[in-house]
Amino acid sequence: MLKEKAESYYLSGYNCAECILRAANDLYVLGLDENALHLVSGFGGGMQVGDACGALCGSISVISRQLVKTKAHDTASLQPMIQKMVSDFETQFHTIRCREIKPQCFDPDTRCLKTVHIAADILEKIITQ
Repeated sequence: MLKEKAESYYLSGYNCAECILRAANDLYVLGLDENALHLVSGFGGGMQVGDACGALCGSISVISRQLVKTKAHDTASLQPMIQKMVSDFETQFHTIRCREIKPQCFDPDTRCLKTVHIAADILEKIITQ
C-alpha cells in the first residue's frame, strides 16, 4: 500500500525522498504539515549530488518521525530500526549511493520509480514488524 501511494506522488512530480515521506504521512498519519514535508526535498537525487539515495533518506525520516518523541539520544529503538532499514536497502542494491543505484534501476520513462518501490516495500516491512 505504501508503494502505491509513493508511486502516485512520484508520478505527480515529487522526488524520491518527498514521495516516500508524503505517502507515509498519509498512510501512517504522521501529522506533518506542508512545511514539514518540505524538509526532505533536498535529499532527492542523492542529496542533489548522487550520494545517499533520497528514497532511503525519506524512509529514515519516516522511521524517525514515528519513533522519536523528544530526541534521538532518548530513543533506544531508533538506532536498530535505522540500521535495519539501511542494511536491508544496501542488501537489495549493494550500495546506498544514488549514483551507483541509478545504473541498476533507472528507466528513462519512469526514472527512479523502481528504487522508490523497493524502498517503500522495505520501509513498510520494517514499520509493520
